[in-house]
Amino acid sequence: MLVRMRLCRPGACSAFAQGMLEPMTAAQNPLAPFLQAQGAIVLDGGLATTLEEMGSQLDPKLWSAGLLRDDPDAVKAVHRAFLEAGADCIETVGYQASFLGYADLGIAESDATDLFDLSVQLAVEARDAFWSGLRGPNDRIRPLVAASVGPFGAYLADGSEYHGRYGVERAELDEFHRRRFQLLATSAAELIACETVPSRLEAEVLLDLISDTPDVWAWISFSCCDGEHISDGTPVAEVAALCEDVDRVAAIGVNCTAPEHVADLIDAIRPATTLPILAYPNSGEGYDAKRKTWVDGRSQADVATSAAGWIDRGAEGVGGCCRIGPDAIRLLRDRVVVSSG
Repeated sequence: MLVRMRLCRPGACSAFAQGMLEPMTAAQNPLAPFLQAQGAIVLDGGLATTLEEMGSQLDPKLWSAGLLRDDPDAVKAVHRAFLEAGADCIETVGYQASFLGYADLGIAESDATDLFDLSVQLAVEARDAFWSGLRGPNDRIRPLVAASVGPFGAYLADGSEYHGRYGVERAELDEFHRRRFQLLATSAAELIACETVPSRLEAEVLLDLISDTPDVWAWISFSCCDGEHISDGTPVAEVAALCEDVDRVAAIGVNCTAPEHVADLIDAIRPATTLPILAYPNSGEGYDAKRKTWVDGRSQADVATSAAGWIDRGAEGVGGCCRIGPDAIRLLRDRVVVSSG
């Protein structure tokens, strides 16, 4: 039986209960040890699509987050698979989870809080079990856990994270993100991954939250429509410059974007920022948001093969998103990691 508990950084739970946030993390960017020791950090791949390939049936409104309630053991198994494949950072299954989305399904706020806590607990337990079980000589660094935060479009579940035209104002976006962000900021995750962000407005809201949450590191990763623009048409260099100006942004990334755009996106981002660049695209297949199906199959090996070139162009972290599984991450690690030994 899985015991659900609140995993917090030291002092964080009491601070959160008192309505304030204490400094939770070290001054150093949590990605820095990996970049210094091995030249790049390897991210995991697409949790939801890997869960589907392993036989899980996903709730269209909650996607992988539905398994927190229905099959937490499957979540831990996928985390473990990516760690064994060589991921230096695993993300929680919270991408499509939100207080608003849970409320729509009749889940009380207290129960929703427990599910957010559980998402971190499962990842931390999988990481700690993997780490304690390593035998023999190895040059791995203890992997990180990143709490995944999806955009407003993930809650809508209509594909709008690929255009960002939500028709909502800044205040509504802030309300949507703030409670979840501040809850995850007190968790045992080493950082927060704000990902598949499609618009400048939503990026500004998330950057404000990072700025308002002392000593919590987060990265922001964008969905992009071509080699120069994020999904709402804003130049990617423009949002990269915004990220540069906010303390505790660990990196800027591009994710769930066609791999053929990644090299050009890195070229566009690099002159605009000194931050690490993360590249974790999808497989390049098309997705039909109405039918909830993938089309135009491509090889996962293409992403692994391309990753070394992305590092050469200036990326410091590589991995995968939808339809990129553990086998591709294993190949990718073999191509990009420079041993510290």
